[in-house]
Amino acid sequence: MNGTVYELRDVVKLYGQREVLHLDHLEIPRGEITCIVGPNGAGKSSLLRLLNFLESPTSGQIIFDGHPVNGQVPLALKRRVTTVFQRPLLLSGSVYENVAYGLKLRGEKGIEARVRQVLERVGLAEFARASVRTLSGGEAQRVALARAIVIEPEVLLLDEPTANLDPYNGSLIEKIVASLNREQGTTIVMVTHNVFQAKRLAHRVAFLLGGREIEIAPAEQFFTAPTDPRTAAFIRGEMVY
Repeated sequence: MNGTVYELRDVVKLYGQREVLHLDHLEIPRGEITCIVGPNGAGKSSLLRLLNFLESPTSGQIIFDGHPVNGQVPLALKRRVTTVFQRPLLLSGSVYENVAYGLKLRGEKGIEARVRQVLERVGLAEFARASVRTLSGGEAQRVALARAIVIEPEVLLLDEPTANLDPYNGSLIEKIVASLNREQGTTIVMVTHNVFQAKRLAHRVAFLLGGREIEIAPAEQFFTAPTDPRTAAFIRGEMVY
């Protein structure tokens, strides 16, 4: 199914008197991987918190799947979206218990088989009974990803999911993300400071600077023919403020 999952209109987000986001219009297409890039402080993570309904905009409107989202967000809608943060918080206990947690909350059936399948997908089948305290950073991040995808969200939001990982774990997570989108059609919005990662994964790229959308375009156009000189400078690896 094509179309738009999110549409943001005149969205402003303030923390106190500080404006961290000011987006005139932003659309996130269904079934694509959209990468949000930009330097530190560009508003990338703040945007992700709005998309996951963890916070509300100070002004403006967010439309999800054609429905305006204002104030209290119904639980059924929240459950269509999940997030993996850069430093995920895992529950004490085993890898299995962490991945099964969301399914148990929802009263789902066939939990054991579903957890086993997703742990195989992320390369952690042999760690099912291991304590999360024994995991490396890369393994813990893969547990967090497994916990998110086992509930089969329509939208997966990723906040710098490979920023602190070694090349092996980073590459593995990229492959999982790409296959999830390709095989299940999951809409993915990924915040990354890594231009090369965006180039490998994205169908569409949005460049934020100072809380504003400078440019958004299909990935090939974004990287080969950017329309804004600030975008071109960022792609070249220059400091942009």
